[in-house]
Amino acid sequence: MKAIKNFFVIGFISFVLLGAIFLFQLTQFYDGKLHVVFCNVGQGDGIYIRSPKGLNIVIDGGPDDSILACLAKHMPFWDRKIQLVIMTHPHEDHLTGLIYILKNYKVLNFYSEKVQGKQAYQELTSLLEKKKIKSKQIFRGDRFILKDQVILATIWPKQNYQLAQEADLDANGQSIIELLTFGNFNVLLTGDGKLGEGEDFSSLGVDVLKVAHHGSKVNTNKNILEEINPKLAVITVGKNRFGHPSKETLEALKSLGIKTLRTDLDGDIEVVSDGKTWEIKSVNSTGVK
Repeated sequence: MKAIKNFFVIGFISFVLLGAIFLFQLTQFYDGKLHVVFCNVGQGDGIYIRSPKGLNIVIDGGPDDSILACLAKHMPFWDRKIQLVIMTHPHEDHLTGLIYILKNYKVLNFYSEKVQGKQAYQELTSLLEKKKIKSKQIFRGDRFILKDQVILATIWPKQNYQLAQEADLDANGQSIIELLTFGNFNVLLTGDGKLGEGEDFSSLGVDVLKVAHHGSKVNTNKNILEEINPKLAVITVGKNRFGHPSKETLEALKSLGIKTLRTDLDGDIEVVSDGKTWEIKSVNSTGVK
């Protein structure tokens, strides 16, 4: 009898705790705001976006399974569905984590560009085929308009440029660039793209810039930064042999007075907006990866 009573007590306590966790996460994750998380995945890109109505978007997955820890932290524990995945280009520091996402989450839509990659890319495409997920290409002019009026607009690549260069495609040159918009709030997500391909960025009203190619001096210069004029620049970077972020890029950001955060120094960087104002909600200094 005592054992049965203890069983019910333990069951009741567990039920209360589970309910408390559920209510806490419900208020935390369904706040009617747009959340953009630059995940600390080491030397690579992994970006998680949660729309005001709880739709999940991932842009790139980083070089390993680190993206899973970021998703676990910023998604409700019961939510295992990702509505949209975009792979900006098929380099392993952007695509490998997507393999782990496909193995652990239900992905509804997958988009990328035309360039094909090597071993990890082949594993990714095989997994997409196995799960019957069609990989589609996107070009400038394509737009995703979510039911809560969050918009993802493709800025690059141009379809005719891609076709013209088909004989000598460069993955970074073809890297997808997206403008994320919610009300008056704009985030420019650049992948490893080279900014300044004859584009006019001054009219975009960028609040947050994901600095291209981990802060490489080749992909971003002072003139472009001045034209974009973001309030916040985020560099997604980890330990690397390439010298990222470059001294030139850091000096340009500093000289223009642009607040700069780095995932290698600041951990996951979360920016939250209600479409009118925005704030940096969390910066976790968890050490270098």
